[in-house]
Amino acid sequence: MKLTGPAANAYFRKPDPAHTGLLIFGADPMRVATKRQEVIAALVGPTGEEEMRLTRMNGAELRKDAALLYDAIKAQGFFPGHRVAFVEDATDGLSKVFNAALADWQPGDAQVIVTAGQLTAKSALRKVFEGHRNAVAIGIYDDPPSVADIEQALAQAGISDASRDVMDALMALASTLEPGDLRQTIEKIGLYKRDDAEPLSVADVEANAPQSAEVDVDDILDVVASGQADRLGPVLRNLYAQGVTPVTLCIGAMRHFRRLHTVASDPGGPGAGIGRLRPPVFGPRRDKIMNQASRWGRDRLERALTALTDVDLQLRSANTAPQDALMERTLIRLAMMGRR
Repeated sequence: MKLTGPAANAYFRKPDPAHTGLLIFGADPMRVATKRQEVIAALVGPTGEEEMRLTRMNGAELRKDAALLYDAIKAQGFFPGHRVAFVEDATDGLSKVFNAALADWQPGDAQVIVTAGQLTAKSALRKVFEGHRNAVAIGIYDDPPSVADIEQALAQAGISDASRDVMDALMALASTLEPGDLRQTIEKIGLYKRDDAEPLSVADVEANAPQSAEVDVDDILDVVASGQADRLGPVLRNLYAQGVTPVTLCIGAMRHFRRLHTVASDPGGPGAGIGRLRPPVFGPRRDKIMNQASRWGRDRLERALTALTDVDLQLRSANTAPQDALMERTLIRLAMMGRR
């Protein structure tokens, strides 16, 4: 049996313990591992491994000794409760082993949970699980987490009744983070809000979001867009010292000024234009972008984008001029333009 979409997500949250086995496959090992952890925890509970109701093995071990899987399925433990035989990194070469194991499975045996990398539609391993009347196969793809996924993660972190703005902020964060990083961030938010009676806010999310070099790029772009030319030199030197290249900085500047241009060009004004940005922005960052777009105006922003396009072409050409100096000169020009 094959599951996709909402049905697959619902199954991860509440797997059927009566099923013979489950195959989880996908190109991203982190996404596969996250879903596998969720399923196993739902089946055996938090003490399943301590009570030896979870047996782990990998595909390489199984290729050497196929009896390992049979022993794990049939073994009886000392503790009552559901049992799981987990096989990691399985391949099509093990399809006959799993086919025999599922065919021999009886009620009361350990449930077989298998993870694998990307498998094609013709995969022998997929056919074993998809074709079995009491087994399930689910593919994991690079889709961003859904609202339901984030709500579940918040509930597990002890947070309920998140506002629309908070959910929008978390959805925007989900589009830039790996699933494991997003889960850790939400767990961090849960610890941050422990014993705090105030509702979760966008500021709380931003305070716990991972910091990266892009934040530093945003800092210098705020300096430029605010017309603070006197602050440009020290901030730029620190940025280069962190390994940010002039080309990366130019790309970031063009992205920032395009966002300002989108906001400033909206017929409904900056208040309407800010809602068109994707991913959306929230909190103090939202106010800052609106203020910069209003101050610059569409015409000056178009001149700024022209200047950035020119320097981008120079940086990518055979020009022998120092790239650091070219980028710094352009940013100074933009900062001076922002003062007018």
